[in-house]
Amino acid sequence: MAGGIITSASGGTHFEAKITFAVIISCIMAATGGLMFGYDIGISGGVTSMPRFLQDFFPEVYVKTKDTRRKESNYCKYDNQNLQLFTSSLYLAALVATIVASPVNRTLGRKQTMLAAGFFFVVGTGFSSLARSLFILIIGRVLLGCGVGFANQAVPLFLSEIAPTRIRGALNILFQLNITIGILLANLVNWFTSKMQGGNGWRVSLGFGGIPAILLTIGSIIVEDTPNSLVERGFEEYAKVVLKKIRGVDNVDPEFEEILNASKAAREAKGRRSAPFGGLLVRHNRPPFIIAIFMQVFQQFTGINAIMFYAPVLFSTLGFHSDASLYSAVITGAVNVVSTLVSVYFVDKLGRRVLLLEAGVQMFVSQMVIGAVLMKKVQDYSDDLGKGYAFLVVVMVCMFVSSFAWSWGPLGWLIPSETFPLETRSAGASVTVFVNMLFTFLIAQSFLSMLCRMKFAIFWFFSAWVLLMSLFTIFLIPETKNVPIEEMQERVWKRHWFWKRFMDRIED
Repeated sequence: MAGGIITSASGGTHFEAKITFAVIISCIMAATGGLMFGYDIGISGGVTSMPRFLQDFFPEVYVKTKDTRRKESNYCKYDNQNLQLFTSSLYLAALVATIVASPVNRTLGRKQTMLAAGFFFVVGTGFSSLARSLFILIIGRVLLGCGVGFANQAVPLFLSEIAPTRIRGALNILFQLNITIGILLANLVNWFTSKMQGGNGWRVSLGFGGIPAILLTIGSIIVEDTPNSLVERGFEEYAKVVLKKIRGVDNVDPEFEEILNASKAAREAKGRRSAPFGGLLVRHNRPPFIIAIFMQVFQQFTGINAIMFYAPVLFSTLGFHSDASLYSAVITGAVNVVSTLVSVYFVDKLGRRVLLLEAGVQMFVSQMVIGAVLMKKVQDYSDDLGKGYAFLVVVMVCMFVSSFAWSWGPLGWLIPSETFPLETRSAGASVTVFVNMLFTFLIAQSFLSMLCRMKFAIFWFFSAWVLLMSLFTIFLIPETKNVPIEEMQERVWKRHWFWKRFMDRIED
């Protein structure tokens, strides 16, 4: 055990909890699902900029990037639907998989759902790295997408339910921190494998994803399921044993009683309606449902994944040579990791809203500047940025990535995972992942085509969305810092200026 006793006020009672070794290890092992997700996000951009990979699977793109006799707009060299499908197929599969993952998560628990994710990741990595045809390559990406769907369904819930209230935000953000580490590792691996002799570095890049996949699988075998999930499935005695273990104290009765009450309310709700998905539309459950949907839409329309998916391709488009483009992607990946640590430190001190609002200003300014630089310096057939402007673009991209990494990145997962009541928590997680994957797929499948048609204005397009989501935050996203997960209705929704009107009556 480590640390002292943390007491979380809960309407006159206190939940005692130590920061135990069991909690830390469980959270670290579970968050490797984020490591795998991040690696999959980061690896595709570097791989698709490798000449041998393009030559083997996308020869028409290879010709456009290498044939100097062809007059091809700098913004359009990588505009190819099949190439975009290589990236986006993962997210389309994740979108479908999360529908299946929801009942698995509810009936078998968080632990088994994470184990299934690990299995999909291991098999998908094998198919991707050994592929000899585009069909097998896409099959591998689809299997990886199934892993993403299962992992993103279970891991944020696991982290929110197992963490002590006072540090729930920081531990939950381990998932996002591992995503950023995964992206950085992918960029570093791509940088080294791009220099390999024989041109098969892309296979090493894709195969390296097997390491976090195996870690997630092993971690899922080792960890205990959450007390909330165990109670929900009828294992009440064992749930209390696990709660004592992860809290490091014997006096867990107040917290355990609250979990039992939440489970009882969930079972009663199932008897009254087609829960849990039907319960999402019940009036008093609409606030977290609406916020979860909009946060996923907004998270993707910041433009972050357009940059993370295609960072090397994007930098190549802007006039960086291949080595420089991969190097710049490594820099942005490192900024991503460091900035997520900022969120880990401040999320339970400053709160969720402060981070979201500050980042809105920073993201808006950086994207407006990038668009202005590209309008001035990057024309259809001229991409000579010059050292000064190239440096400015990298700085602005880093400024954008850093602000996203301590705000909409981790909080887009944290806030939905902590605000749904137990009766709709797995369904809410399913909807959260489904919407996130849907819009991730749309951005991945369309970004290179949008870049070709909108050119520099694509960054202004995303900045307009940043302005909109900042207004949404000001008026509609409540503060959930230090609120016990089973008390959101009483202490958050019933006190919010707008959402309290949905709490005027609790429907039977």
